[in-house]
Amino acid sequence: MKPVVWITGAGGLIGNHLVQTAPQSAPQFQIVALTQPILDLTDRAAVRTEFARQRPAIIIHCAAMSRSPECQAQPQLARRVNVEAAAHLAELAAEIPFVFFSTDLVFDGRKGNYVETDAVNPLSIYAETKVAAESMVCRLPHHLIIRSALNGGISPTGDRGFNEQLRLAWQRGQAANLFTDEFRSPIPAVVTARAVWELVQCAAAGTFHLAGAARLSRLEIGRLLAARHPELRPQIIAGSLKDYSGAPRPADVSLDCGKVQRLLSFPLPALSDWLAVNPNELF
Repeated sequence: MKPVVWITGAGGLIGNHLVQTAPQSAPQFQIVALTQPILDLTDRAAVRTEFARQRPAIIIHCAAMSRSPECQAQPQLARRVNVEAAAHLAELAAEIPFVFFSTDLVFDGRKGNYVETDAVNPLSIYAETKVAAESMVCRLPHHLIIRSALNGGISPTGDRGFNEQLRLAWQRGQAANLFTDEFRSPIPAVVTARAVWELVQCAAAGTFHLAGAARLSRLEIGRLLAARHPELRPQIIAGSLKDYSGAPRPADVSLDCGKVQRLLSFPLPALSDWLAVNPNELF
């Protein structure tokens, strides 16, 4: 009998890629792909029952309420999903490896090129919930906290990756307003999944930054994707974060991934390089 690995949020972008890549990257595990209809993680009794029945050997917790405007509008729900559900899973996983997906948005964006030991200072409700969850998960003896960056790729719902959101806007004939002064370290979700499986199999523990190798502005990201989809006649407006009103957005949350790179068998790619090497990959 293969050890069972729970992957929560399996209907999302990263969770789905972890499930899809598992047969090649982690064939020694039996994957249980959990989505909200299968198991409501806020239902503590149901989660306890399934944990006792299936006895997972590892939990990879990707599920989250991750859209910042929704978290700003419903802070209590965001805390229940992002903090309380994570804390309950962590409690159940006290004796097994627990992988928790956090975010680059735990930082305030004033510095950029953040390392794992830099002080967090969340600006949004979403980021606050991730910091709160991190503070509980890090107490586990076998914890692995992944601070991931802006992930792209094809999701089951077709709207979770940053590339999907841009493509949908262009398909509707809308111009994308992309900031010249907001910076991230974008990474394909398939690369994130490959890296996480390697970390799981080498029993890595602690907090790691996992992102693309290049610091890019939103405008630079948009131009890369526009070049990939000329058939959509993509329109881009160069904007500024200074003119934005909405859920707080840090200016520069680019990540230094030197710590995780030392454990991986492959180099984390810059988004431009990955797109050039994978011209036929759906993205």
